[in-house]
Amino acid sequence: MGELPDQDSGEITVLDMEASIEHLTRGTLRNVDVVLVITEPYYRSLETAGRIVPLAHDLGLKQVWVVANKVRDDRDDAAIREYCARRQFEIIGSVPFDENVTEADHQGRALIDYAGTSAAVVAVEALVDIVMTRTGTAPTVRA
Repeated sequence: MGELPDQDSGEITVLDMEASIEHLTRGTLRNVDVVLVITEPYYRSLETAGRIVPLAHDLGLKQVWVVANKVRDDRDDAAIREYCARRQFEIIGSVPFDENVTEADHQGRALIDYAGTSAAVVAVEALVDIVMTRTGTAPTVRA
């Protein structure tokens, strides 16, 4: 992270980081334009999001958004939405629970290769479109 350029290079780098505030407290995210806080409908996950989002804002990060993950039903969706609404966290997307994720992992395959039209893949593609639209970023395809 520390080697990412300080100015806009026109590139997008996506990092999947552990669910903790360590990355924020160590200044690892200083060159980040967007933070997506992925949360699940469970107490510990929601509480972690509850610490990460305010800390990211306190560090001056403007685009900090929540993504609901592993949403199985309306109750899961409501739990995440209510938690975020009470704290004024913006949710920009939701990824449903998808057994294909587990099966792809068991097989050591990328989900998009295992089940390219699964519910989780479709939801992540929609999320990419939302982020790109909000940030004004054009897609770059590399061979």
